[in-house]
Amino acid sequence: MESVARSQSEIGPGVPASKEKTLIYRQSRWTRLTHWLWAISLFFMLLSGLQIFNARPQLYIGKQSGFGYSNTIFAIGAENTNAGPRGYTAIFGHRFDTTGVLGWSGRTGNETARGFPSWATIPSYYDLGTARVIHFFFAWILTTTLLVWLVASLINGHIRRDLAPRLDDLKRLPQDIANHARLKFHHTREYNTLQKMAYGGVLFVLLPLMIITGLAMSPSMDSVLPFLNDLLGGRQTARTIHFTVMVLLVAFFIIHILMILAAGPINELRSIITGWYRTDPPAPDNNTSERSA
Repeated sequence: MESVARSQSEIGPGVPASKEKTLIYRQSRWTRLTHWLWAISLFFMLLSGLQIFNARPQLYIGKQSGFGYSNTIFAIGAENTNAGPRGYTAIFGHRFDTTGVLGWSGRTGNETARGFPSWATIPSYYDLGTARVIHFFFAWILTTTLLVWLVASLINGHIRRDLAPRLDDLKRLPQDIANHARLKFHHTREYNTLQKMAYGGVLFVLLPLMIITGLAMSPSMDSVLPFLNDLLGGRQTARTIHFTVMVLLVAFFIIHILMILAAGPINELRSIITGWYRTDPPAPDNNTSERSA
């Protein structure tokens, strides 16, 4: 986050300066570029990943998998019933009817057994080979961009300056939570505590964990990083962690979009597209800087 102030009053002459709003240069070109590269990469990785998951729509904990073991923790499938074929989703042994969405889906009269529906996968038809090519292509874009971003952000101080929570941030955390719960947002050049924690969790925990578990699932990486598979508890456990991280990233995306809509979508989108962000008027004493929402 790069901040260069450029004053620009929203209201007419004669209005006190404390009532003016200001445009600041909040997002650098590199930040905006990586943001959209990650967004596009994760979109294609998600939908192609669901296609890959459909090849075996079950998750396990441990190194073994199959009918002879009882370590299944998640499964999507279809079964014949007195009412006809039905789709189901099982989570830790609890089964739910998900006909029409998971397990059994498709146009009326042309339903078929598949984990995730065709509208949620790339390609929409079953093609494991194409899905793997798309998935790995965008996975390498994500990985390369993230590594370059981490190195550059350490060098230019972006992580220390803008993302690392300070003691004052942690003290303000309860108030930040209360403000977000009331949809009360402050627009300034700095990220608030919840933003720092959320962005830090994605950039330094979820994305690296997704990359590491992805490598652990690749048989070709066994000779390069032979310890990785055992460290994660086996290939099946790595696959389960990989899937869980995907769910958490989807949850982050949904909350992220909701917060953008609540905080002012035009201002937020302008910031991540052009870099310019409109801040709130300064505090009356001109010394207190409010936090961003």
